[in-house]
Amino acid sequence: MIHGESYKPIIAEAAKMAIGEENIYERVFIFELLKDKNDPNAVAGAVGFSVRQPEFYVFKAKAVLLATGGATLLFRPRSTGEAAGRTWYAIFDTGSGYYMGLKAGAMLTQFEHRFIPFRFKDGYGPVG
Repeated sequence: MIHGESYKPIIAEAAKMAIGEENIYERVFIFELLKDKNDPNAVAGAVGFSVRQPEFYVFKAKAVLLATGGATLLFRPRSTGEAAGRTWYAIFDTGSGYYMGLKAGAMLTQFEHRFIPFRFKDGYGPVG
């Protein structure tokens, strides 16, 4: 059985073998999407910087997938006592993808859906 914590290294190794390690950029903070000069409704790349070295990157692409996650931790969890530290929220979901998409001209929809956690005594956790 493959557990979540061991799944990412397995997939990462398969990706490195499939597309080549020289085509993988890790620890790059993307902060802006680049619009296509020929099509104002299309994104043609992104810019970012390394979080480890003083390097700046400009990526050009035929297609861009924005997979930054949602926006959690906007509100204080209702967990109390010991369960307050066990509340499951992804701390990386800052809403940056919403900002980048909106700034690039994307229509943001489906915001009526929100994270509904599994409930247990004095706390909340992930579903499924």
